[in-house]
Amino acid sequence: MEETKSKKKGGGVLFLIIVIVIALLTLAFGILKGFGVIKLPASRGASKNKAERFNPVNIKIGDFSFSNFSGGSKYVARLYITGVIEEANEFYNQQWLLDTIESLEDDENNVGVMLVIDSPGGAVYQADELYLALRKYKNSGKQVWAYFKSMAASGGYYIACAADSIYANRNTMTGSIGVIIGPSIDATVLLEKLGIKATSFASGKNKGMLNYNEPLTEEQKNIMQGLVDECYEQFVSIVAQGRQKSIAEVKALADGRIYSAKQAKENGLIDSIGTLENAEDRMRERLGIVLGLSGDEADSLKFLDYEYIYEMPLMRRFFSAIVGDSLRKAISESLGPNIRYPAYLYRQ
Repeated sequence: MEETKSKKKGGGVLFLIIVIVIALLTLAFGILKGFGVIKLPASRGASKNKAERFNPVNIKIGDFSFSNFSGGSKYVARLYITGVIEEANEFYNQQWLLDTIESLEDDENNVGVMLVIDSPGGAVYQADELYLALRKYKNSGKQVWAYFKSMAASGGYYIACAADSIYANRNTMTGSIGVIIGPSIDATVLLEKLGIKATSFASGKNKGMLNYNEPLTEEQKNIMQGLVDECYEQFVSIVAQGRQKSIAEVKALADGRIYSAKQAKENGLIDSIGTLENAEDRMRERLGIVLGLSGDEADSLKFLDYEYIYEMPLMRRFFSAIVGDSLRKAISESLGPNIRYPAYLYRQ
């Protein structure tokens, strides 16, 4: 009798463990599927005049590069630049972009890049580094075009100045040619009212500037403005070179304001307004001439997707699943960016 009870008890525990494991696997599958880590097959169609969309893997290990699924035929890389431009975040990865451009430059089947930009800009350093990488890529004899989605502002526009031609969606917001650092918050009066004394120790009078517990001196304001002005002059020169304008013409437009696609075209900041499909059709025509392709060969030129996919840490996936992406985004936006470096960034 005791042995029978023991067996029943053991069987119940085993059943409970199996149920828990299945429940955890189901939950994990749902979370991973929701974040795109697991993707189920989906039917896709391609119109007659549009190349089928691919998602090639761009892996670089040491000196070995596996870059695309072009099957040995000529192709254009549709390279996505999304989100705030910095070293790395959920939507953007600087090293991945640089490695991808280098791999494309070395690939004899690759004949061009279509930048698909949806970015408010970001850090001066990363924007300029990517711009220079694209200029180097162009020097190999390949074409760079750009297409603007909902926004290609500040650093996003800076990068696009490497392009031979710029297209924009009719609802694009672009421009915002300028530089920003800050804000610098002086909380000394508030701290004094609260009876709080905060002391910083620094090796020089300007080492601790921008700290919340010390007001900025005029000298420090001039130091920071000098950094901004230098980066601004660099931005203006890049736009002047890329858009074939004089410095004076660019400065008349470069007061930091945002432009609609129509305004940008009227001011010569972009070349055309249309869809991504329109831009690709025109790029095919241009490449057909450059490469000496027949009409049919140019029409069959493939566009392959190169897009950075962020792999979210497991604990963060659970956190996002519990509180929701919208709440996490709202918390992040409410805090606002504190820019401690010169940035080509459009701030809403």
